[in-house]
Amino acid sequence: MKIAIAGDHAGYHLKTALIPLIRNLGCEVSDLGTDSPHKAVDYPDFAAKASREVLAGRADRAIVICGSGVGACIAANKLAGIRAGLCHDTYSAHQGVEHDDMNVLCLGARIIGESLAFEIAAAFAAARFSGEDRHKRRLKKIDGLERGL
Repeated sequence: MKIAIAGDHAGYHLKTALIPLIRNLGCEVSDLGTDSPHKAVDYPDFAAKASREVLAGRADRAIVICGSGVGACIAANKLAGIRAGLCHDTYSAHQGVEHDDMNVLCLGARIIGESLAFEIAAAFAAARFSGEDRHKRRLKKIDGLERGL
């Protein structure tokens, strides 16, 4: 699995800690920045960058990190086809994929520590969409909402 990962300055340390751990899961990781915790940058830029990798098919999924995770989640969800979820527990991370076909995981670096973030990322990477009819039906309704229906 290919995972794009990006974060703003607040998410920098968690992002850099997660990369080798995600690689140890057997995933290919693309680090899309930022490259410093010392220069303030804007989370929408990095949420969009990682999300566009998923939309273009260059990544299967993405992880975006900012201080709370909220801003990155809001920004990522503005792109049609992105189903981003803010998860600070493993259950939401795997169920978001299994039931909602979540393709972007959002994390808050100021909310959770590295150990929990790794467990959440591992649950996200290991999960697969169930493909059940009820979940497909609901995703079709979400697609309709994106098209303004």
